[in-house]
Amino acid sequence: MKKISFIIPCYCSALTIRQVVEEVEATYAELSQFETEVILVNDASPDDDATWEVIARLARDKKNVTGINLARNFGQHAALMAGFHATTGDIIVCLDDDGQTPAKESTKLIAAIEKGADAVYARYLNKQHSAARNFGTALNEWMARVLIGKPKALYVSSYFAVRRFVADEMMKYDGSYPYVVGLVLRTTRNIVNVDVQHKSREIGRSGYTFGKLFSLWLNGFTAFSIKPLRVATFTGGVFALLGFLYGIYTIIKKFVNPEVPLGFSAMMCAIVLMGGMIMVMLGLVGEYIGRLYMTGNHSPQYVIRETTKDLKPADE
Repeated sequence: MKKISFIIPCYCSALTIRQVVEEVEATYAELSQFETEVILVNDASPDDDATWEVIARLARDKKNVTGINLARNFGQHAALMAGFHATTGDIIVCLDDDGQTPAKESTKLIAAIEKGADAVYARYLNKQHSAARNFGTALNEWMARVLIGKPKALYVSSYFAVRRFVADEMMKYDGSYPYVVGLVLRTTRNIVNVDVQHKSREIGRSGYTFGKLFSLWLNGFTAFSIKPLRVATFTGGVFALLGFLYGIYTIIKKFVNPEVPLGFSAMMCAIVLMGGMIMVMLGLVGEYIGRLYMTGNHSPQYVIRETTKDLKPADE
C-alpha cells in the first residue's frame, strides 16, 4: 500500500478547507491501494484564528489530518516547505485550499507518477483565475523559463505531485527564501504535465496580491539564477560604450562647428538615464547581497507556533 501525502497551504480558508479535505477522503475511500494523510499549514491567516480553529477541529475528528500553525505569514512556498517536512508519504501532492484545484483530479497526477515521472504539474484546461493572478502566473512562467531553465513546453502550477526522493532533496534547501519550482527543477528534469479541470472560486477571493506575486518572482530569480547580474553587467557595458561614443561625437562636433552650443537638454537626459540605470543595477546587486546576509544570519524559512499534535490530550 502506497501512502499519499497532501499538503494544503491555508490562508483565510475557514469556509472552504473542510470541503477540500472531505473531497480528498471521498476520492480515495474506494482506492484501497492508497493510504492518505493531509497536512494543513495555516500561514498566519488574519481572520482571528477562524482558519486555525477549523483545522484543529478537522485534525481532532480525522486521524489522518495534521495541522501546522505558522507564527507569522511566510508565504505559500514557505508553507509548502513546512508541509514537506511533516509528510511521510511515498508521493506528495500539493494543492490549493479554495477548492479551485479539485482533489479528485489528483488521481491523474498520481497515475503519471506511477508511469515513471518524478514530478507532475497540473495543466488547467479552463483556468478560472482572475486577470491579476493570470498576469502574475505569466510573469513567473517567463521568469522560470528564461532565468532558471524551465522547459518551454512545461507548464507549472500550484497543483503538483512529486516522488519521495524529490521532496527529500528539496528539504535539504535551508535558504530563507524558498522557491518550490526552482527546487523541483534543480532536483529532476523528469517532469510531465497532465490536463485537469479547474473550478471557479465559489467563496472569497485569492490571497495572492500583485505584491505577493512580484515577491515570489523576485525570490525565484535571486535564489536560483545569476543571469540578472549578467544582464546588468552587459547593459552597463553597452551604456558605457554609448556614452564614450557620444563623448567623441560631442568633441568632433565642437571642433567642426565651434559656434554651435552644446545641448544642455541632451546632457541632462543622458545623466538622468545613466543615473537611473546605475541605481537599478545597484539595487539588483543589493537585493542579492541582502538575501545572502539574511541567509547568513539564519533567517528562518518558517516558524511553527503550534501543531495539532500539541493540542491532543497526553493519553492519545
